[in-house]
Amino acid sequence: MHTIKELQDKVKDLFENRNYLDNPNELYEPIQYSLSQGGKRLRPLLSLFSCSLFGGDLKEVEDSAIGLEIFHNFTLLHDDIMDQSALRRGMPTVYKKWDTNTAILSGDTMFVIAYQYVTNTNPEILVDTLKVFNQTAKEVCEGQQYDMNFEEEINTSIDDYMEMIRLKTAVLIAAALKIGAISARASAKDCDLIYDFGIMIGLAFQLRDDFLDAFGDVDVFGKPIGNDIISNKKTYLYLKAYENADFEMKEKLNNAFALEGDIKVKKVLSLYEELGIREATEIRIEKLHNDAMKFLSETSIKEKNKDELYLFLNQLIKREV
Repeated sequence: MHTIKELQDKVKDLFENRNYLDNPNELYEPIQYSLSQGGKRLRPLLSLFSCSLFGGDLKEVEDSAIGLEIFHNFTLLHDDIMDQSALRRGMPTVYKKWDTNTAILSGDTMFVIAYQYVTNTNPEILVDTLKVFNQTAKEVCEGQQYDMNFEEEINTSIDDYMEMIRLKTAVLIAAALKIGAISARASAKDCDLIYDFGIMIGLAFQLRDDFLDAFGDVDVFGKPIGNDIISNKKTYLYLKAYENADFEMKEKLNNAFALEGDIKVKKVLSLYEELGIREATEIRIEKLHNDAMKFLSETSIKEKNKDELYLFLNQLIKREV
């Protein structure tokens, strides 16, 4: 069993100084730019972690782990175009630094590169690995479409939102864990359990992002809070506020969301506090965390090996950045 630190170092080695440049340069330079910006590298880390937990050889999952990370970054390239985001990880997004057509084509190429890495998997487990990867890639696109739909829909429910983030965010985290388990030749039951565990963790991870955007410490978070509020994004907090509000409070929310800038953020956060949204979100995150632990408890992973995972997940879900 490897420690988190050992696995983090391994992920760093997998990606550090990796060269994606090729001809034509105009196609590959944005890919190199995008993949050299780092980020949490959460998905490859979870793949390696899962493989290690089930007693597997890390070499068996390395290519799939790289492929999953490249696929994740491909989705970000296209998301930035759809969301018209100017910055990613503090740097200009690809479509801003180059142009939209370049970002689309470079993103498409990243998907192919991701697929090439995944298909380097040991033939013994290639079919099972590809089934997970292909299903996940399709579901991530479905989640993005739902996210875009919500911008136009009036009656979006919390259940709708949870399903959207399951598809857009959680399935890729779950897939990373399941592919790690497949690489370790874990049983079908264990592979399914670690996948379900990953879904719960992925949902909690996204709700924590929602929470930090509203209630994070600016100095710790590293960027201004309230971006979701400014853009009227239908996050869990937004939807929970309207669910908890009576007629009068809904009018106040409508008026607050019609404002602009810092005044808008301050007013909405004040109403969130009145409606108990901070506490409600923390309770939902804790429930997802507990549900995840139930799935984990049913796996055949040795109890002593779970301790490192418990520690990492607590840091992940209760993070301040």
